[in-house]
Amino acid sequence: MSVDYLLHENPVGYAIFKVVAQPDTIGNRLKEVQAAVQDLDKFGKTVELVGLAPFQGTQDALQEINDVSEGILSDFLRATLETNLPKAGKKKTITLGLSEKNLAGSIKAVFPNLACETAETSEVVADLLRGLRQHGQKLIKKLQPGDIERSILGLGHAYSRAKVKFSVQKNDNHIIQAIATLDQIDKDLNQFCMRLRENYGWHFPELAKIVSNNETYAKLVLAIGNKARLTEDDLHDLAAIVEDDESIAQAIIKAARTSMGRDLSEADMEIVMAFAKRTASLAAYRKSLSSYLSSRMGTVAPNLAALIGDTVGARLISKAGSLTNLSKYPASTVQILGAEKALFRALKTKGNTPKYGLIYHSSFIGRTGAKSKGRISRFLANKCSIASRIDNFSEAPTSKFGEALRRQVDERIEFYATGAPPAKNSVVMQGAIDSVRADIEMEDPTADAAEDAIMADGVTAAATEQALRKKKEKKKAKKADADEEVVSEKKSKKEKKRKHGEDEDGESKKKKKKSKSS
Repeated sequence: MSVDYLLHENPVGYAIFKVVAQPDTIGNRLKEVQAAVQDLDKFGKTVELVGLAPFQGTQDALQEINDVSEGILSDFLRATLETNLPKAGKKKTITLGLSEKNLAGSIKAVFPNLACETAETSEVVADLLRGLRQHGQKLIKKLQPGDIERSILGLGHAYSRAKVKFSVQKNDNHIIQAIATLDQIDKDLNQFCMRLRENYGWHFPELAKIVSNNETYAKLVLAIGNKARLTEDDLHDLAAIVEDDESIAQAIIKAARTSMGRDLSEADMEIVMAFAKRTASLAAYRKSLSSYLSSRMGTVAPNLAALIGDTVGARLISKAGSLTNLSKYPASTVQILGAEKALFRALKTKGNTPKYGLIYHSSFIGRTGAKSKGRISRFLANKCSIASRIDNFSEAPTSKFGEALRRQVDERIEFYATGAPPAKNSVVMQGAIDSVRADIEMEDPTADAAEDAIMADGVTAAATEQALRKKKEKKKAKKADADEEVVSEKKSKKEKKRKHGEDEDGESKKKKKKSKSS
């Protein structure tokens, strides 16, 4: 299909070009068309500028480029097309070439007799648009040198800034990065503690049996150092590390006196102490990162965190890619999120599909009977889907709905265990709504609605009164015109009667004169 016109969207404005020489007249092969595009002289004979609709400013340009990227036909672009394109009829169709596929659909909906070709549907259109981008500065003679470059720079910065702009309160990217970092730190911390236990175990092997916590073990290694220096004076320092448990501190001192470990050289002890310091600092950072994740989840997804926990909720968001994606997932997808390998393996072997994915790590699945795990996982996935949607689309963050959903899951577990009937969903949700209204001191929406209705009635009454006033004025004007017409008609009738009477009097006088003369 031949192309009649081209729409060139540039930062300065919309330019409409007419294809004077069709590509098949320049060359039968696409390579010849591409060669013509590379040459300005040949390409200048192919297209001709019909009109340029410049933007009024940077804000207008940004709004127009946003509409183009979203496939929206703006009023400005519509007026530009109506002004510069000839009217197409049923017998005569016009083909417009443009770059955006979505915009082509919007133009086709408004101009049904206008055919659209894009760079994806026609290689000729793609090459012609490439030529316009390459030679647009010289083909549009109204532009000064450097206008397009400066406009591209400013508009590019504004468009990119608008695209990467996000809400600080609703930013879930930090949650995704935090949970990934937390998982990696857990692996590294486990490896570090294993190496520290093996390394320091040569000097004090009994300490590993007394203390099982990795972070506490690293802190004790830093506090003890050489076991030979450990005395009763260190009891309070050791007790402070083990949460003020003097029995454990006393056991450590007693074990150090009768330890079977060998002595370490100063160089070896320095390496062990440095490694213990690094392990303890990593454990402290892990704790601070965990608290940061909890605070971010309380801000971004408070209901999901209140329902299923900070860690599992963050893993669901990370697996989905964002909170928005998670809110779009159905409950069946949330249920098996994280068990994709088992799902595809079951589909391939025609076996049983998995009942749960990441939600298996929640506390609800663990304290449910074996027969009810599948039902609870389905119910929990349903509530997680609801909580994620509330978090994603609500303006003010609150955990009231998540707490209500958590109570529903607890009641459902109790129902499967003992048969106690749970509360109705409508009652629970209404209670959560009332609690949220009480917390944020939200006004009664009926009062707002009544006020809006009063304002609307006032506006409507004023508009109605104004319309009636105009109508009365029109009626008065019409009546005055009608009265003038009636008066003029009466005057004309009187004049006609007077003239008719004068004519009759003249004729009667003539008849009398004739009778007298005879």
